[in-house]
Amino acid sequence: MVRRPVAWVVAVVLFAEAFGIAALNWFLGVVVDRQDMSLAGLDPHMMSVSSKIGGIAFGLYFALCGLVALLVALRDRPPAGFGRVLLISAAVVHGILGAFTWGLVGWPAFLFMVLVLALIVLLLMTYDRPAEPAGAAPEAGKGGDGPPVTSPPAPTTP
Repeated sequence: MVRRPVAWVVAVVLFAEAFGIAALNWFLGVVVDRQDMSLAGLDPHMMSVSSKIGGIAFGLYFALCGLVALLVALRDRPPAGFGRVLLISAAVVHGILGAFTWGLVGWPAFLFMVLVLALIVLLLMTYDRPAEPAGAAPEAGKGGDGPPVTSPPAPTTP
């Protein structure tokens, strides 16, 4: 099956993206700090610090998403609870970032975002299991032993 390899790929991509986002924002914070210019009266030091904090926060978020994908790959079980919500939110974030990167950065960045979005969705969808196989007989005690269901009688007019 493709479930475990997809989970491994998603984990590696999210860890790499976490490091890349944190490093990029840290670099931008250093650049802003060394410019010593203000943007509409904003303090350059405050912009530098907020860029670094934002980079670390997004890096930790993507690293946590990568950890969930890694646990899915190691356990070969679907993500549940908070992990599933975290991966769904990462898919939404990549969809929104993809929309922004098309206009601001260009189509290669857009394709990367869409690729990561597709991998996360594939991870979530490959672990979805139907409640009961289509050709399986119902188990005893789950309504399979009772009388067959019939439709109600047709209404009559007086």
